[in-house]
Amino acid sequence: MNLRRTWAVGRKEFIHILRDKRSLGMAIAIPMLMLAIFGYALTLDVDRVPLMVWDQSRSPASRELISAFAGSRYFALCGSANNYRDIERAIDTGQALMALVIPVDFAQAVAAGRPASVQAIVDGSDANTAAIAMGYASVVTLSYSQAISLREIRRRGRTAAAAPPLDLRARVWFNEELESRNYIIPGLIAVIMMVIAALLTSLTVAREWERGTMEQLISTPLRGSELILGKLIPYFIIGLVDVAIAVLMGEFLFGVPLRGSAALLFGMAAIFLAGALALGLLISILTRSQLLANQLALVLTFLPAFLLSGFMFAIPNMPLPIQLFTYLIPARYFIAMLKGIYLKGIGLEVLALEAILLTIFGAVVIALANMTFKKKVA
Repeated sequence: MNLRRTWAVGRKEFIHILRDKRSLGMAIAIPMLMLAIFGYALTLDVDRVPLMVWDQSRSPASRELISAFAGSRYFALCGSANNYRDIERAIDTGQALMALVIPVDFAQAVAAGRPASVQAIVDGSDANTAAIAMGYASVVTLSYSQAISLREIRRRGRTAAAAPPLDLRARVWFNEELESRNYIIPGLIAVIMMVIAALLTSLTVAREWERGTMEQLISTPLRGSELILGKLIPYFIIGLVDVAIAVLMGEFLFGVPLRGSAALLFGMAAIFLAGALALGLLISILTRSQLLANQLALVLTFLPAFLLSGFMFAIPNMPLPIQLFTYLIPARYFIAMLKGIYLKGIGLEVLALEAILLTIFGAVVIALANMTFKKKVA
């Protein structure tokens, strides 16, 4: 391989990128825009659930229960109801996601030490949000029940042995605040890099064929491997700049902690980026059409990386054939590495397998692109 000829191709591609403001905007601005939009809009946290209350008891005990819900960060009182029709109307219009119905004899049951039933009506049109809201409601009511039990123990002079025998104290590792943003942002970096890298290089060779400049390149002493490497170099540098911007946005804009090695992150990002760029180049070589290459690159990168990489949906919950297919998705390994580096602070002693598989992916795709490209007009 002649490095001088390779650099000449890379320099030509750099000049083209700098002259084509749209390509440069796609390479720099679009990843930032996508990360900002997805980072703010895409969240799995369920906070401030709109709650409507029908208090039939109207007693200090029922008001204390309502205050427990209102004082929680997970619920926001949106109004009161006088009957089930009010509740149905509020849920139908989206004013409330959940309704709490406190019966007339609630205070008497609490005072007598009997179990007091409280009805929770939840909008199940979004099953995931409904399940989380019900879990929050269970926690609030359990805390309320424990507070009442402790008061009764003190009032009646019971010993501490009467307290519940099990004291469960949960501790969350790696994401103590349970913020979905902390694991969504690292996954987004992988998805965005996969899509943008493939889209950028998917147009390079196809553009040469459509503009008629490929014949001029074929007539030169330039080898196929030199052309491929030369076209990858400028986009590889731009891709690393995008990774740096994404890491800085995650750190300072979204507050996502980077507990692991930044050098390991950029090293693995470089390997993943090389494979993604080579995949786009391979698509461009096979299609020879910018429109078709663009569409094919989008289908082959965004959908698998978004749906089948473990970014949004847990892979163990997928059907077995789909689970087996996910092993062919390189974003699966890169996302696992990013989450491990970002949240757990682990290194290659744990992530060695993912690093090896990413390296194999990059080497195989680059080799396929080199084998597929032929210096022939037809």
